[in-house]
Amino acid sequence: MPGKLTEEKLAAERERLARMREYEDTYAAVSAICGIDEAGRGPLAGPVVAGAVILPKDCEILFLNDSKKLSEKKREALFLEIQEKAETWSVGVVGPEVIDEINILQATYQAMREAIAGLKVQPGLLLNDAVTIPGVEIPQVPIVKGDAKSLSIAAASIMAKVTRDHLMVEYDQIYPQYGFAKHKGYGTAAHIAALKEYGPCPIHRRSFITRFV
Repeated sequence: MPGKLTEEKLAAERERLARMREYEDTYAAVSAICGIDEAGRGPLAGPVVAGAVILPKDCEILFLNDSKKLSEKKREALFLEIQEKAETWSVGVVGPEVIDEINILQATYQAMREAIAGLKVQPGLLLNDAVTIPGVEIPQVPIVKGDAKSLSIAAASIMAKVTRDHLMVEYDQIYPQYGFAKHKGYGTAAHIAALKEYGPCPIHRRSFITRFV
């Protein structure tokens, strides 16, 4: 019985993945479809990170999903599997100084352009999570909640999220008083309390923390 249950779960997972290939199947004539997503638009500290991923057409990565719907352990495992199976992938990282200078939306676009530029294969089409990136000549399809609807965007969301989380853990070693390893720079009560006690550090976004310091 357990074996049968496992087969049923596997079949259900493959059916779910097939539904997440809708956009990839729609544009199957395009040779290289690239998913684009970001992580870190909302935090008070740290960079915004964008991911760009081109998956092979026959690629199967079980449990691939929107990074927000996955546990940290599952994200970390998928992060490695995507690196192994992707045709090419890249991330773009834009720091807090630039975010403060040009605003978070423009910084997000910049991170996305950097991620695209880092790919080893030129995409024929971009599937973006909800946005149209200015200054990019490649055809784009913005998809609302795309990280839950497209395998390529889901993969990009994981690469962006895990890369950013790793960076925030590194920053925690430099600025341990803020708890970056736990909250990743988001505005938790503990983070805001530390910000009020110690003041901002070099990775805080000055334009985001005016209400607290």
